[in-house]
Amino acid sequence: MRYLSVNEIAKKWNISERSVRNYCAHGRVQGAFLTGKTWNIPENTEKPERSNKKKEHPITLLDILQEQKASKYSGGIYHKTQIDLTYNSNHIEGNRLTIMVS
Repeated sequence: MRYLSVNEIAKKWNISERSVRNYCAHGRVQGAFLTGKTWNIPENTEKPERSNKKKEHPITLLDILQEQKASKYSGGIYHKTQIDLTYNSNHIEGNRLTIMVS
């Protein structure tokens, strides 16, 4: 089996050498190993998928609301909706509840 250097793999995959080293260091490149300070990467190894790759399916409003609720994100659409619903449900004559505009 033939092994390539980080520089050769970076050119082959069209990414930076640093990215190749990070993939190897995190164990995302099958068969890669260190010899001293040099990574040896099998030539037939495929480029790993990016971990921050965007989702394939379209994001719906429900997905956004559920994500913001789970992460307790303040200032998002879920937070705004909760404030509006709370204000409107408690809005009766004589009530001093007001909407805080931030």
